[in-house]
Amino acid sequence: MPDPRPDAPLPAPARKARRAGWLRPPRLSVYILTQLLGPVAVLTLLLTSVIWLVSILPLLDLVINRGQSAPTFLYLILLLLPTPLVIIMPIAFFFAALFTLHRLQGDSELIVMASAGYSLRQLAAPVLACAAITMALTYACVLYLMPAGQRALRDKVLDIRADMAGALLNEGEFNPAAPGLTVFLRQLGSNGEIKGILVHNNQDRKRPITYIAEKGILAQTPAGTRLIMLDGTIETSAQGGKQLQVLHFERDTVNLDQFAAPTRNTLRKANERYLNELLWPPETQGVTQKIRDQFFAMAHDRLSQPLYCLTFALIALAAVMRGRRQRGSIALRLTMASLAAAGLRIAGYGVMGVAQHNPPLVIAFYLLPLLGAACAIAVLAGYSPSSLRERFKVQTA
Repeated sequence: MPDPRPDAPLPAPARKARRAGWLRPPRLSVYILTQLLGPVAVLTLLLTSVIWLVSILPLLDLVINRGQSAPTFLYLILLLLPTPLVIIMPIAFFFAALFTLHRLQGDSELIVMASAGYSLRQLAAPVLACAAITMALTYACVLYLMPAGQRALRDKVLDIRADMAGALLNEGEFNPAAPGLTVFLRQLGSNGEIKGILVHNNQDRKRPITYIAEKGILAQTPAGTRLIMLDGTIETSAQGGKQLQVLHFERDTVNLDQFAAPTRNTLRKANERYLNELLWPPETQGVTQKIRDQFFAMAHDRLSQPLYCLTFALIALAAVMRGRRQRGSIALRLTMASLAAAGLRIAGYGVMGVAQHNPPLVIAFYLLPLLGAACAIAVLAGYSPSSLRERFKVQTA
């Protein structure tokens, strides 16, 4: 016989079942969460694809002109992906939450849930959980994936621009490898040997130089790209072409790196730095106080951007759950919610320009999402402008 006393300890299976019940979320919460995650993923994919296609056009031009392979192009665009995701994910979540909650309201599913005892707090839990997931992914992009991708992208692009071999592999053509430098390769063998070489350097228009060689090889050395030419001549023109000097050689080497893009700048840009490098730049030279203030503002902007996910979740809840259900009223609330979210986000971008010159104003990065969240909570609590207006009319009547 079980102990009838109310304070008797429960059996182990009963305690395990009660603990599992506490940890397991309600089925309705799981249902709403799954309904939210799908539109968030679809909108993120669509918006990212549009911005992604626009952003990769300069990379496509670079890869084609430098003779790079398709895997290299795919690697470059993958490195670029986290940058638009930082901006897109909070916006995609807001519109997905607004769409999903409006659909559930329109299909009377929320009314059925409320009739079954599903409170507003229980409804907010899965919406805020989806916002927390989106916020965590945004933090992962803004704090690690974006700076890591940007610095790897910059290093790879500089390597491609400095790789003269990629620009000189078209045989039988006059290749403009760099401004003032034209290279012609008559035949390029599978083993890297070149037959018939012409290199015309016209950077100094008063003394153009032309290299002509029977054969040679294009080599990547630890010191850079070198064109090794055998059995040729060097023709130097002077006095506007009136004087021509010809020098025969058995072996000569041309340093092609001198015609490549400028060497790397050791000072990394703000979008290539991790959070600690923005707050405490490791460079001792080249970083002025103005640059430090810009880095400081950028660091706080990164920390505040994912917070908009929670604010947008509360705005979507306030727009759908509070107010009358007439079609015109719902459309007005959805429009006002979209304008409020857009205004908050634009204001956040506007703060960046001000905070770069006034570091104490970085507090505005956090006040904006907190202000939006506070206004949304006030509307959810019944303090919307329309309700306050009705209360004022009742009191004055």
